[in-house]
Amino acid sequence: MATASMPLGNSPTANTKVPPRKSTLSRKREDDDLLLPSSPNKRSKVSFDSDVEVRLVEEWEKTPTVIQEGVRRALLKRASGDSTSYEQVKAIYTPVRANQEETSPATLRNYTFALLNNVSMLNKDCNDLIHAVLGSDWLSRPEGYVYLFTQFLANLISAQTLYLPDVLRMLVENITAAPPSRSQSGELADVPRSQIYQRAHKVIQYLLQIIPPACRILLTIVTNTFPHQSDSRRAHIIYTHNLLRITEYAPVLQADILMLITERLVKIDLQVQEDLEDLAEEVEEGVVQHVPRARCDLNSVLDDPHDSDDDSESDEEIDEETLRTQTITKNVEKMDCILDMLFTYYDQMISAPLPSGQDGSVEILFSQFQTVILPTHRSRHTQFLLFHFVQQSSAHIDVFVGMCAQTSFDKKRPAMVRQAAAAYLASFVARGMHVSSDIVREVWDYISTELKKQVRESEPGCRGPDLQRYSTYYTLVQALLYIFCFRWRDFETGPDDDSEGDDLPSIYGEERHWRSGVKETLQLNLFSRLNPLKVCSPGIVTEFARIAHHLHVIYVYHLLETNKRIRLSHHVGPRNYSQLNRETALSAKREEENQHLDEYFPFDPYHLPKSKRWVEGDYREWVGIPGLDDEKAAESDSADEEVEDSDVEERTGTEESNE
Repeated sequence: MATASMPLGNSPTANTKVPPRKSTLSRKREDDDLLLPSSPNKRSKVSFDSDVEVRLVEEWEKTPTVIQEGVRRALLKRASGDSTSYEQVKAIYTPVRANQEETSPATLRNYTFALLNNVSMLNKDCNDLIHAVLGSDWLSRPEGYVYLFTQFLANLISAQTLYLPDVLRMLVENITAAPPSRSQSGELADVPRSQIYQRAHKVIQYLLQIIPPACRILLTIVTNTFPHQSDSRRAHIIYTHNLLRITEYAPVLQADILMLITERLVKIDLQVQEDLEDLAEEVEEGVVQHVPRARCDLNSVLDDPHDSDDDSESDEEIDEETLRTQTITKNVEKMDCILDMLFTYYDQMISAPLPSGQDGSVEILFSQFQTVILPTHRSRHTQFLLFHFVQQSSAHIDVFVGMCAQTSFDKKRPAMVRQAAAAYLASFVARGMHVSSDIVREVWDYISTELKKQVRESEPGCRGPDLQRYSTYYTLVQALLYIFCFRWRDFETGPDDDSEGDDLPSIYGEERHWRSGVKETLQLNLFSRLNPLKVCSPGIVTEFARIAHHLHVIYVYHLLETNKRIRLSHHVGPRNYSQLNRETALSAKREEENQHLDEYFPFDPYHLPKSKRWVEGDYREWVGIPGLDDEKAAESDSADEEVEDSDVEERTGTEESNE
């Protein structure tokens, strides 16, 4: 019988005690216990080292990656209704209180970087967070942070266009006299305002390049942010300077911004005129002429921390008239500075080598004249921008003269605008130093032709002088009289020229010759049934009569005497008799004055101390009439001497009586 074979190796003997054999699964588990850590579900006994500090990680210790992930989760939780982490992020940009610690620059930079990388999640539900970020002080921080914030703004308005107006509004507020980004923290260097303005302009320019349609939104914002006319001179200088800076890198807004500045300037101009009318005449004359030269350049305004329009005295310590005079003085200084800035700006544009730049600038001025200046009654200084720059080219003079003449003859335009256009035409031709004699004579002929036409149409049904019915006619006649008073020399001709032969010799024995049609025009209109000398401004009528008589052009003194007995109120349209009021001498005088044309010529003498330098070579001052004003001056001097002699005699008599 065969036996089973044995395994190789030492086999246990029968007497050896064999230990019980462990299962394979049990043996494998023991080996693994030596190699792997225990299961996380298994609580192990842990001992802590008492020397180790246990604390929460501060914000400044967090890495950018951790902060970025935290911001992402905060935005997600906010969408699901949990705003705890979201409010913590918003608190990073909220201004700290006096007893709170300010956010470190590193933390602020990391959170801004995190928002930049999560900008797609900043929808309209994050409006309060965005406003907190935009309201933070970022323009006064180091260049690196300003660059990072600029990238955030660019990405934000690209991904979420609903925030574009908020971003532009924040930037515009930072080019005002009191920019929000003005750090007062001890940890940051005090950044000059000029640098804040420069940084803001760079960001605006960058954003306009990214989104060109933003220009229209920007225009609306700068219009709404413009200082009120009662704000300080400093506020107007700074804001106007920054608006002009915008036109340099956003030329598409140039015309609109210049129009905006002109509109606000006209408002200040009108306010000054209204305030001056409330003052006594002797005070009114001295206010504008004695205003000190104000500092108008941006650097002087920014460098002087004491530059303010505030009075050293309280309003309670001065009387009402003095307070009103101080207010007028401030407004005059404000207007003077803005005009000087505009003169400088246009001068640089018109002096450019490209003709397109010159013509474009004057076209802007023409547009402003038609849109803003001409429809505004009694503007006093703003129009001198046009007065100066138009005279730099004969072509521009022709355009402006034609524009005013066409408007004054256009029956489709309102009567007030037509009268204003005639006043501008007469004043420009009379006062413009560079307006040639040919232009003066052409304007005279042009107006004469129109007046002849109106006389032919109106005289048959005319019952007498009536300002309401024939206001345009009287305005043109007054324009003609005004032009003659200033430019009568341009209507003289030599003995061999085509002239009228009924001239009388002057007091010096010289025979004056006048262009054909000058006397005829005056005779036809001044002695017509419309009787313009009764309606035109008495001051202009008196001066014309004096000059015309002295130069032997026409004699009208007998007509003026007759006009004294004519009541204009008897020739006006139907009156309202529903209320019977007793007419007094004072009321009749006032009613008579209201029937005269206003003595308004927009290019009267310019007295603003700072900006008057621009028009000194363009302005024609009044020149006395030879042989006439000399006598008048002599009579005035003689009268003054008689007054002085009487004063001396009176004082001498008083002294003798006292002795």
